[in-house]
Amino acid sequence: MIKQWTIILASIFLFAAGNAQEQEKWNLKDCIDYAHENNIQVKKQSLDLESKKIDVEQSKLDLLPSVNGNVYGSNQWGKTVDPFTNQFATKSVLQAGFSSQANLTLFDGFQYLNNIKMNKLKHKAAQQAYDKLLEDISIQIANQYLQVLFAKEDLEIARNQLNITQQQVERTQKLVDAGTLAKGDLLNIKAQASNEEAQVIQAENNLDLAYLNLAQLLDLPATKDFTIVKPDISLEDGIKSFESIESIYNYALQHQPQIKNAELNVEVSQKNLDIQKGALSPSLTLSGSINSGYSESTKVPEETTTETLTIGTTEGGETVYSEREKVVNTKTQGFTDQLDENLGRSIRLSLDIPIFNNWRQRNQISQAKLQTEQSKFNLRQEKQDLRKTIESAYTDAKAAKNNYKSALQRVEATKEAFKYAEKKFNVGMLNSVEYNDAKKEYTNARSQLLNAKYQFVFTRTVLDFYLGKPIRIKK
Repeated sequence: MIKQWTIILASIFLFAAGNAQEQEKWNLKDCIDYAHENNIQVKKQSLDLESKKIDVEQSKLDLLPSVNGNVYGSNQWGKTVDPFTNQFATKSVLQAGFSSQANLTLFDGFQYLNNIKMNKLKHKAAQQAYDKLLEDISIQIANQYLQVLFAKEDLEIARNQLNITQQQVERTQKLVDAGTLAKGDLLNIKAQASNEEAQVIQAENNLDLAYLNLAQLLDLPATKDFTIVKPDISLEDGIKSFESIESIYNYALQHQPQIKNAELNVEVSQKNLDIQKGALSPSLTLSGSINSGYSESTKVPEETTTETLTIGTTEGGETVYSEREKVVNTKTQGFTDQLDENLGRSIRLSLDIPIFNNWRQRNQISQAKLQTEQSKFNLRQEKQDLRKTIESAYTDAKAAKNNYKSALQRVEATKEAFKYAEKKFNVGMLNSVEYNDAKKEYTNARSQLLNAKYQFVFTRTVLDFYLGKPIRIKK
C-alpha cells in the first residue's frame, strides 16, 4: 500500500514539475507583462501617479469649509484676571473651555477652481509619463529578448559547424589512413575543430550573458530557472515595404505619450498663470465661531438671609426701612450652567483686498509666464526629438533591410562554394587550408546573416511601435 502511494505521489510530483518547467518558458508578452508589474521604476512611477490623483481629490475638498475645534484646561495661580468674571483672582483657579471656528472662501479670484483644473492636468501628464516608461521598458525588453534569440541561433550555428568539422575529421582520418590525403590535412582539420570547440564555448557564454541581462532587466533573481520561447521568425511581411517617414511621424505625433505629456504640461503652466493672476483679486471669506468656558472662581449664592436696612425718613419723621437678601455663603457655579451662560457666537464676512506686497505677486506672475513659454519650448523640443528618432529608426530599418538581403545572397553563394569545396576535399582535389577557408567564409556569412536578421527585426519593431502596433515578434 505504501509503495502504491509512493508511486502515485511521485507521479503527481513529476507531472507538476513538468508543468512548472513548461510554465518557465516565457514569450515576449510574458516578459513585458512581468516587467510592467514588477519593475521598480514602474512601481515608483505608479506611486507618483497615485500621488497626483490624491492632489486632485484634495483640491476638490479645498472648496469645502474648514472647521476646527479646541478644548483646553488650565490651572492658574497668583494675581490674574479671570476671563469669565473680569475680576482679579489671587489664588489657584481651575479653568476649562472649548471653541470652534469655521471658514468658507466665497471668492478668491477662481484660484481654487483653477487649482482643481491644474491638478487634473498634472494627473493626466503623470499618466502619460507612466505610459512612456512602460513603452520604454517594453522596447528595452524586446531588444534584449532578441539578443537572447540571436545568442541561441548563434550557438546553434557554432554547434552545427563543429559537428560538420568533427565528421570531416573522421572522413579525413580514413583518407589519411588510406593514403589519399597527407597527414598535414588531418592536423589542419583537427586544429579547426579545436578552434570551433572554443567558439561553441564562447557562444554558450554569450547566451548565458544574454539571459542574465534579460533577467536583470525583468528584476528576476539570477537563480530562477528562466528560458524563453523561440518563435519562428518570418521576415517576408516586414521586408516588403515601409510606411513613409511623414505617415509614421504624423501618427506618433497624435499618440506618443511624451508628446501628450508635453502638451499637458503647457496647459498646466497656463493654469498656474491663471492662479497667480487670481491672487491679485480681492477674496471674500465667511467665518463663524462658537465658544464657552468654565472657571472655578465663578461663584453663585449657596445660603442667603434677609436683613432690614434703614434707608431714610419721611417728611413726618417716620423711619423708612428696606429688606434685602444677603449672601451668607457661596459655591462654585456648576460646569454645565457656566457653559450655557458663557456661550458666545459670532459670524463674520471679510473682504481682503491686496494693495501692495513688495511686488511679489507681480513677479510670481512673471515667473509663471516664463514657465509657460518654457513648457511651449519643451513641447517643440519633444516634437523635434520624436522626428529625429523616427528618421533615425527609419534609416536604420532601411539599412538593416538592405544588409539582410545582401547577407542572404552571400549565404547562398558561400553555401554552394562550401559544398563544392567539400566534395573536392573528400576526393583529394583540395587541401585542408582551402577547405577551411571555404568553410570559414560560409560560417562568417551565416553569422552576418543572423546579425542582420535580428537587427532588421528590432528596427522593424521600433517602426511598428511608433505606428501604435503592439510590441511583439512576428511569427
